[in-house]
Amino acid sequence: MEARMNYAKAAPGAMRAMNGLETYLANCGLEPELQDLVKLRASQINGCAYCVDMHSLDLRARGETEQRLFALSVWRETPFFTERERAALLWTEKLTLISLDHVPDEVYEQVRPHFSDEELANLTLVIATINAWNRFGISFRDVPGRYTPAKQQ
Repeated sequence: MEARMNYAKAAPGAMRAMNGLETYLANCGLEPELQDLVKLRASQINGCAYCVDMHSLDLRARGETEQRLFALSVWRETPFFTERERAALLWTEKLTLISLDHVPDEVYEQVRPHFSDEELANLTLVIATINAWNRFGISFRDVPGRYTPAKQQ
């Protein structure tokens, strides 16, 4: 497998904009582990192999268990996730598949108690950003297996 093109080289301004979003999100107050969990779930739904590889490695580097990683795609049927994580995963699925039902009121009401206004806005940006990255990765066939997570502190 090889990439179709180097989109970072082709559109450096677009990558600066995307990286600007990532910089904001890294400092927005949402737990990095929660962000990576959401990024992995959206990437699974979208079928972005590069991002699935990246975010599973990032989660492992943060100390995430294999059990939770393996169960992420069936999170509803497991006891492994907190209520806040479950709310974030539900929000992730609904926003990633937004054309299906446009995020019904009952979903919003389920998610709302777990996040402040600012947190929910930032969570929505995390989901929107990973969906954008997935579109780059899938469209231009980013090759998984080359990513190395940063050392966690």
